[in-house]
Amino acid sequence: MRESQLGELTVSSLGLGCMGMSQSYGVQGDDAESIATVHAAIDGGCTFIDTADVYGDGANEELVGRALAGRRDEVVLATKFGFKRRQAGDAMPNVVDGSPEYARTAIDASLRRLGVDHVDLWYLHRRDPQVPIEESVGAMAEAVEAGKVRYLGLSEVSGDTVRAAHAVHPISAVQSEWSLWTRDPETGVLPTLRELGIGFVPFSPLGRGFLTGQITSPDDFEADDMRREMPRFTGENFQRNLDLVEQVRSMAADKGVTAGQLALAWLLAQGNDVAPIPGTKRRKYLAENLGAVDVSLSAEDLAALDEAFPPDAVAGDRYNPGAMKMVDQ
Repeated sequence: MRESQLGELTVSSLGLGCMGMSQSYGVQGDDAESIATVHAAIDGGCTFIDTADVYGDGANEELVGRALAGRRDEVVLATKFGFKRRQAGDAMPNVVDGSPEYARTAIDASLRRLGVDHVDLWYLHRRDPQVPIEESVGAMAEAVEAGKVRYLGLSEVSGDTVRAAHAVHPISAVQSEWSLWTRDPETGVLPTLRELGIGFVPFSPLGRGFLTGQITSPDDFEADDMRREMPRFTGENFQRNLDLVEQVRSMAADKGVTAGQLALAWLLAQGNDVAPIPGTKRRKYLAENLGAVDVSLSAEDLAALDEAFPPDAVAGDRYNPGAMKMVDQ
């Protein structure tokens, strides 16, 4: 496993996103298999583990905590705060709270659920438009001073927000969606991060599974799968995006790798300040993802992928209009 640098924090170049173990992608979770997947990730050198307090209404942090029992020192553990649900059972969080008061209670609650005395990387999940970013980060910095957190991060923010936050306390990483079919960061926040020496953590680096080539119809989604409501996976957009993925599948076959491995290798080739966190809850998919670190891409390969999947080629927004207002803030 290679290493990536997020500011002063060193992580495995490929991480493990744990959200899907507790919510969003249908099929009731299998905690035993999820814990086995976390263990297999660690054994395979994938030691950058990502969760959040809102995933499964806290259940995901508890699950990750059980998985890390006795192995805490082997991983870089990241979690997030800031999202709250209006009521228990809501499919998606829809209230953002970045107030200092909430930050102080959120970190203690996360530590309790995770069963640890500190986390290595703590993100503000979304910027709260009602709270100056300086105040949110100031409260997060208090957790660093108290030894509850080692490094700070932000998620789905603009370059201007990063600058303002970084002036209050060093920001080590920004987490946002980045993949062959979400190229926005390249002309958005990424240049600012590289100017300031801040790392980038792409979530959904496989396009929420679409780039694996295994999704061929909207009927592939379970009834409670959040992708059924996402514009990119609905109507005419689905087929238009499927045509793009077919090009990736063809290129991957020529190289003797899977489409998902090719998509992850493309991200890994973007620099050692990038650490994608593909999510999975099954060991067989984890093994496939880990194989991406052995895929070597030439300049010609990268150019061909850019040609096959140029920025703005994807049909449809990432989220519904309400959720889109929360990104790049």
